[in-house]
Order: sequence, then C-alpha cells, then structure tokens
Amino acid sequence: MERIGVSGAALIDIDGVLTVDWQPLPGAVAAMERLRAAGLPLALVTNTTSRTRARIAAKLAGAGFPIGEDDILTAPSVTAAYLREHYPGARCALLNSGDVREDLAGVTLVDVAEGARGDVDVVVVGGAGDAFSYAALNAVFRHLQRGARLIAMHRNLYWRTSEGFDLDTGAFLPGLERAARVEAEVIGKPAEAFYATALAHLGAVASETLMVGDDIETDVLAAQRFGITGVLVRTGKYLPETHRSATGTPDHVVDSFADLPALLEA
Repeated sequence: MERIGVSGAALIDIDGVLTVDWQPLPGAVAAMERLRAAGLPLALVTNTTSRTRARIAAKLAGAGFPIGEDDILTAPSVTAAYLREHYPGARCALLNSGDVREDLAGVTLVDVAEGARGDVDVVVVGGAGDAFSYAALNAVFRHLQRGARLIAMHRNLYWRTSEGFDLDTGAFLPGLERAARVEAEVIGKPAEAFYATALAHLGAVASETLMVGDDIETDVLAAQRFGITGVLVRTGKYLPETHRSATGTPDHVVDSFADLPALLEA
C-alpha cells in the first residue's frame, strides 16, 4: 500500500470516525483491517473520558476491529502522565462522567465534594455528563477560589450520539475559568503535548504521520499546526457549516474512514 506523502504512522480518532455510540460506522472495520495488513503503524487517539483504555479496546475488538489496549491513547491516560510529571503527590479532585480511575494510576484522587475542607491542590475536569451537576460545578468553583489549579482533559463542546449532539466539557469550562479567574491547562486534543505523546508512543515523526478525525479544529487543524498531515472525515460531529467557518483548511477531506485506504493508495 502506498502512502500519501507520509510513510510513518497514522493517528486515528475513535468516536465519530470509527464508531458512533460504539457501533462501527459502515466500512470502518474493513478499512482498519486493510491498514493493519499494510503494516501501517497506528494509534487510536481519543478525548473519550467515559471508558478506560482496556474497556475501549475490548469494545472495539468485540465489534471486529483488530485493536488492542496498547493501540489506544486517551485524554485520561495522557493527563495522568502530565500530573505525575508536573504535580507529583498533588491531591486531585476529579470531576468526570465515567470511571477512568484505572487510567489515572499514580495520581492521588479525592472526591470533588471533599473539597469543602480545602485540601485539594488540583481540580481535574474530564468529560461532561450527569456528574456535571450544579453542586459539583460549584464545588469545583470553590476549590479554584481557594487556589487549586485547573486541569482539563479537553475542552470539546459536544459529541455525537445516536440521538444527536450532547454537550461536553467545553460548554462548562469557560464559565469556570471566567468565574474563578483562572486558565485551565488543557491536556487532551488539541494540546500539542497530546500529539507529542502520541508520536512518541509510535516512535514516529510529525512530517511522516497523518491524523484522521471528525472535528476539524480539535483533530485536524490542531494536528496540522504540529506538522502532521490532517484528514477530515464527513462523519460523527462533522457539519458543513463548521467546515466552512474553520480557521484553516484540512490537507484532505474524505466521506468516511472507509475511504482512507483508497486515499493512501492514491
């Protein structure tokens, strides 16, 4: 299989690219099998915060994708590495919808509500959902007022489900930042640190890697700014209006992940 100006590796988003609500999109499994058969090194990079790497791998493998846990990098796992390096020993209050504690190994976690005692050093905000109640958000706000640092796994505005778009962390984070007069350290996509971690994971260089995603800003243009070839798919959260109003132009646009092998062969 020939490759489009890149010969190193591929970074692939999951939700909206390979699956929606964890159901495979048409042709996605077959396309992944072709990439595997071609020997293209790849990693699945996702801001998903509702499942651990192990659960994601099991779910994808059960759907037929030739994927293992080592092929997956999540915002929680990269956040854990960041916290261990930059905030060793810190007491971290986690606000996240979904249990990803397994991927936060080496991080001291406390419940958000425990912060009434003021013994929280860092607030870690993951993915939005039912856990983002007024009480929880207000507790986070009070931690920040007391001096806790704010770490966000991502600032995605929304994601697509089988019932339509659901609000995500980016719909709440700016309010917390403005109210508490702080700026979040964002670790997941589109942070440069996330892409650097992914490239290091594969032993690849940016100029020989492509990124496939459905979010033109967070996935594609952010990767392009880091020197990675960007491929936008018209599935998942893709909307024509966001494409037209984007801050840049993707290197390539395809209808779906199923078209990626043909693009690589072109």
